[in-house]
Amino acid sequence: MKSTRRSFIKRTAVASSAVIAAPTIISSTVFGANDRINAAVLGVNGRGKSHIQGLMAQKNVQVTTLCDPDMNLLRERQKTFKETYKKDVALEQDLRRVMDNKDIDVVSIASPNHWHALSVIWACQAGKDAYVEKPGSHNIWEGRKMVEAAEKYGRIVQHGVQLRSSPAVNEAINLMRDGYIGRVYMARGIVFRWRGDIGDKGFSPVPAGIDYDLWTGPAQKRPFTRNLVHYNWHWHWDYGNGDVGNQGIHETDLCMWGLDVGLPTKITSMGGKFLWDDCKEVPEVLTSVYNYPEERKIIQFEVRPWCTNTEEGATVGNIFYGDKGILVVDGYDKYKTYLGEDRTPGKSGEDGGESGSGMDRGAGGTDGHFANFIEAVRKRDKTILNGPVETAHLSSGLAHLGNIAYRTGRVLDFNPKSESFVNDPEADKMLRRDYRKGFEVPENV
Repeated sequence: MKSTRRSFIKRTAVASSAVIAAPTIISSTVFGANDRINAAVLGVNGRGKSHIQGLMAQKNVQVTTLCDPDMNLLRERQKTFKETYKKDVALEQDLRRVMDNKDIDVVSIASPNHWHALSVIWACQAGKDAYVEKPGSHNIWEGRKMVEAAEKYGRIVQHGVQLRSSPAVNEAINLMRDGYIGRVYMARGIVFRWRGDIGDKGFSPVPAGIDYDLWTGPAQKRPFTRNLVHYNWHWHWDYGNGDVGNQGIHETDLCMWGLDVGLPTKITSMGGKFLWDDCKEVPEVLTSVYNYPEERKIIQFEVRPWCTNTEEGATVGNIFYGDKGILVVDGYDKYKTYLGEDRTPGKSGEDGGESGSGMDRGAGGTDGHFANFIEAVRKRDKTILNGPVETAHLSSGLAHLGNIAYRTGRVLDFNPKSESFVNDPEADKMLRRDYRKGFEVPENV
């Protein structure tokens, strides 16, 4: 019997989370095929550029507003937008004005990680649907609040793990569900990205055009430094989650999806900085193990930053182990299998999107993932989402648990139902953060 994506969501939402209140559905416009959906993109430095492209590729969807604390970036994107689409686009530095704009129907969130959950919650409260980049949350507690907000306000929230829209990856999942490689007991996630020495740029005055208070948002405010703005915040705990919480969310998500599990009960991690004497706070090398003893399943996850070997030809991807063979997902849009002791090549598949990369174009790329989001928005049907909000919380949560185990330096016992550690107040403190005044994630969303 095939196990579908929907059955996985239903199972993990019940098995690995505390009970949440029944949703309060608010009245919403049901968009027809010919009704235009107005969108705003929050964060335009990196993935935000792909969000603009992905939304503008959809029929009767118009990006009307770009939002970023850096007005310099906004003006650059406005100029490029005009050149590319022959249309004007409004600019906003403060996302709160975007939330107040009743003409905006959906927001896509490509801001730094520390802003993701609060942006989703504010969007839900404002009656807007949201597409949020990975990781869905900066910590486990706020991830749960994000789920509660989507349920309470009846909003459509899609998580930006586009491999969930890949036909090839879905085919691979169904092969495992049908027993093609036997009983699948282990998943391995790998993130071997070329991450170099970022140095230490020290403190400096805030450049003209950047609203650094807004950039900081929910995080504790530090003196301005180019060590953070714009990309290298990924490597600092107050803002990012290291590569396991960056690129790695695609792979933590697929590990859980492929094994059909929720959050684990036992976690351990080890790693450190072995190469660069720079300002990164997160480990360059990290190995995490997530154990599910009752289900006799285990996840292994590795992050490496520099010269390395491939694993079954992949440097970013997943390997699933069954008692009849293994299945390898390479990147975002292709898989292969090897069967038996002699590793006989078995079934394989590949999407082969327009660009051939699978990252942005084609059915399984960003464009296709946005198409799935817009379809759900038009139909007001969250059940057709490929990456619903529950997966954002759980896949991000797996990365957060690994980071907490690394930072505490010991094996941790976790209760997936209460989403808390077992008799470990020190680790429990890392499940949430102290929010800056005016940017709090609320207890009651």
